[in-house]
Amino acid sequence: MRVTGKCLLCIVLVAGFGAAQSVRPEGTLRQLAGRRGLLIGAAVNVHYLSEAAYTRTLAREFNMAEPEDAMKWAALRPCENCFDFTDADTIVNFARLHDMKVRGHNLLWHSYNPDWLMQGHFTSKQLSHLLQDHISHVAGHYRGKVFAWDVVNEAFDENGKLRNSIWYNQPGISRPLESQNTFFIEQAFRWAHAADPQALLFYNDSEAEEINPHSDAIYAMALDFKTRGVPLDGIGMQMHFLRGAPNYDSIAKNIKRLTSLGLQIHITEMDVALPVDAAGRVLHVNDLQWQANVYRHIAEICLANSGCTALQTWGVADKYSWVGWATHHTKGAALLFDKNYQPKPAYKAIKNALLHTAYGH
Repeated sequence: MRVTGKCLLCIVLVAGFGAAQSVRPEGTLRQLAGRRGLLIGAAVNVHYLSEAAYTRTLAREFNMAEPEDAMKWAALRPCENCFDFTDADTIVNFARLHDMKVRGHNLLWHSYNPDWLMQGHFTSKQLSHLLQDHISHVAGHYRGKVFAWDVVNEAFDENGKLRNSIWYNQPGISRPLESQNTFFIEQAFRWAHAADPQALLFYNDSEAEEINPHSDAIYAMALDFKTRGVPLDGIGMQMHFLRGAPNYDSIAKNIKRLTSLGLQIHITEMDVALPVDAAGRVLHVNDLQWQANVYRHIAEICLANSGCTALQTWGVADKYSWVGWATHHTKGAALLFDKNYQPKPAYKAIKNALLHTAYGH
């Protein structure tokens, strides 16, 4: 395969690296989490690494990074026979320079795929070859650099049914007649393990944190995979809270049943949305404390279960959160740092959880 490249943000990144590396005050999130054996992470957008405040906050407060989009099919594979690792490599290199672990996201998803793939009218056999080649090439490229992969993302819907997708049934990858419907997921995990046997392999999904038909389907798949020796190491729980408080007891029970299978849990994409005005300002100041309580409860649940090994927010600061455009700018302010990179009550809440939760790590 041909690997293409494009100009890196070399000058600004070098400046940002130095600035970020020099600011590591005592008691940051990454320092407190490190003492508890917990990974604390943030999703990273390569376009913001040119901003000094962004890189300082990222390197100072987090010990894990995950590309928001740079490792998805549409970003990595602009044509069938070419790969462009430029943006993803930039994030990986930043993380390695700052002693941060890297989560890969993701190797298979029904969304964010290139037009050549979605409109290519490939046969099931051709799709199988494409998927195996993609997973082998990407996971192989990052072998030894990415410690954990979201191998498959959001394959189930909210009712616990497999989503219609190019990989599952439109037309889906080729599979033996006697195989189960989750065969395409299983194959993705087997191919990822073959490409990098040392990487931890996760299934990642949204709105399946609580016990419900969605999480029941994931649990059933996980139990089947563990029983049959499919190389599944963990479940990623996204935890985008856009519509009020979660059921904490249900989340704790769901984490417990999954970790009882010998699986790790990573909280992979957490944010807690608040009502905001047209300028993105929080409408009710008391909401910031409510938000802090949500973050604290989730951190406490994770810390209380030794199988929950990572907590990651979907972004670094409110300035670049996806929540605004996803809610037509009716909600926002969903992360630990505000638009000026100042810590919010939620930041202090997670610190308090790291300091005072009964020792689980």
